Amino acid sequence: MNLDATEIQKFNELARHFWDPKGPMQGLHRINPVRIDWIEQQLPDQSLAGKKVLDIGCGGGLAAEAMAARGAQVTGVDQADKLLKAARIHAQGNQLSIDYQQAEVEAYCETQAGQFDVVTCLEMIEHVPQPESIIQAAAKALKPGGTLVASTLNRSPKGFLLGIVAAEYVLRWVEPGTHRYDKFVRPSELAGWMRSQRLQVLDSAGIVYHPLTQTFGIHATDTDVNYLMSARSAG
Repeated sequence: MNLDATEIQKFNELARHFWDPKGPMQGLHRINPVRIDWIEQQLPDQSLAGKKVLDIGCGGGLAAEAMAARGAQVTGVDQADKLLKAARIHAQGNQLSIDYQQAEVEAYCETQAGQFDVVTCLEMIEHVPQPESIIQAAAKALKPGGTLVASTLNRSPKGFLLGIVAAEYVLRWVEPGTHRYDKFVRPSELAGWMRSQRLQVLDSAGIVYHPLTQTFGIHATDTDVNYLMSARSAG
């Protein structure tokens, strides 16, 4: 199975405080609005409304809820049972209907081949032993003409300094020990995995921090730290 038991345990331990915007997952809370906006911009009609979406590695449901709130029909897949429990409770409290599944990604996508308009995989592939296998599974789940959006951290000196040293140990936006630098993924690697699945790479962009306003935004070319990449299956 394409999972790291240590990673699953680590994220399960964060479940209780997952939805605290000032808690150990505050980094994700802070970047979530800009990444959801960017995902929507990658779609042919620039709208999630009415789309059937698969969120791979959904965790506690941060992105899944944001997409459901914009009118998407969302399925979230993860293997961390405690995070999924937190996701279900929070969605119910917000009166959002999201189908959360505890399943192995590859096996789930095999049974749901060609079923989704949009597949997202956000801040997940750097936590599994075989990230390219996740991209392969995601491509399989797409409908013809469907859109895949993945985000991760760049294996670069800047990625190490800001993604680990600053984010985890200085600013404490992320729980210390969340990331391993050797698991970070260069944009060229991610693009190669997408193209190997006959996907057309559409765009990439970085998520950057603006210290003066203490906000995050999208940078069209600075993908040195956290970045997103989109691709489309053949129509």
